[in-house]
Amino acid sequence: MERSKDIAPLSGKEDVRLIGIDWGSTGLRIFLMSENGRLIGNREAASGVSVIQGGNAGYMRTLQELAGDWLTTWSDAPLLACGMVGSKHGWQEVPYVNCPADAQHIARNAVRVDTGSLLAAPHSLHILPGLLYRPEGGAPDVMRGEETQIVGALQGQSDWASQSCIVMPGTHSKWASIVDGQVHAFATHMTGELFAVLKQHSVLGRLMPIASDAATGKTETEEVCFTAGLDAARKMLGQGLGHQLFSVRTLGLMGDMPPAGLPDYLSGLLIGNEILAGLQWRSIHGLGHAPLILIGEASLCARYARALSYLGVKPDAVLVNTAPAGLWHLASSARLV
Repeated sequence: MERSKDIAPLSGKEDVRLIGIDWGSTGLRIFLMSENGRLIGNREAASGVSVIQGGNAGYMRTLQELAGDWLTTWSDAPLLACGMVGSKHGWQEVPYVNCPADAQHIARNAVRVDTGSLLAAPHSLHILPGLLYRPEGGAPDVMRGEETQIVGALQGQSDWASQSCIVMPGTHSKWASIVDGQVHAFATHMTGELFAVLKQHSVLGRLMPIASDAATGKTETEEVCFTAGLDAARKMLGQGLGHQLFSVRTLGLMGDMPPAGLPDYLSGLLIGNEILAGLQWRSIHGLGHAPLILIGEASLCARYARALSYLGVKPDAVLVNTAPAGLWHLASSARLV
């Protein structure tokens, strides 16, 4: 199992107060935190919930492989986890909390996991709930893990906590309405998953070179094609996404766009449609003039920031990793630290 290096050499004498865990579908991140939530260690592995086998023993084995030395050295530090680890297919299902919800609502609904003899040291392990939003007359929407990132982003930001729109790009992008420190509403867009499925398993991917997957940087042509996708999403908005997507194939067939640029054109189409819908959703929820914050992986947030600016909105801030701050605040709210 590959793991990232610790932030600084650790002696074992540090005053560790919390071991935070962000356990999603595809990845696992573990954070070692001292007094006041200071991050002193950070490890990660591609050991998401979707690949864990063996039930409780499988989860504990994965934790031991990634951070067994931490668990032994700081045996009295509580563990607090967020993400898909609390889903129906995770370590233990933790019921969703209904919106509107703030940090207190989330923290008080954390569930303690009975680890039995799985933990060599006497740690306590709690898993945080996700959020459930039921729009009037619409289908329910859910999130797990993003609520912790939101809590982290709002720490020390009274203006954002008062009113803001938080956008979290990813496999399932989230647009969240924040009012008076609460997540009032949110909307999920399957943008990242759609891109992967269409590129790998549809007729659109047949004209795209496999080698582009290994590219280390974007060429000028690819950037131009991404912008062309954004422009097409805006100009063809009334014609529906299904029609727009077929243009990926026809542009390739007619030679109007080079094969290496087709993935970026597809990305521009999908992200453009998400942003146009998201900005309308933002306005409907009364956040048209409220701060717009991006949270997520740096390169993906950079792409969203560029798309937003192209479509007329400049993000007020871009944040990379707010999960540790969120886990610390929620642990404090739950009186674990």
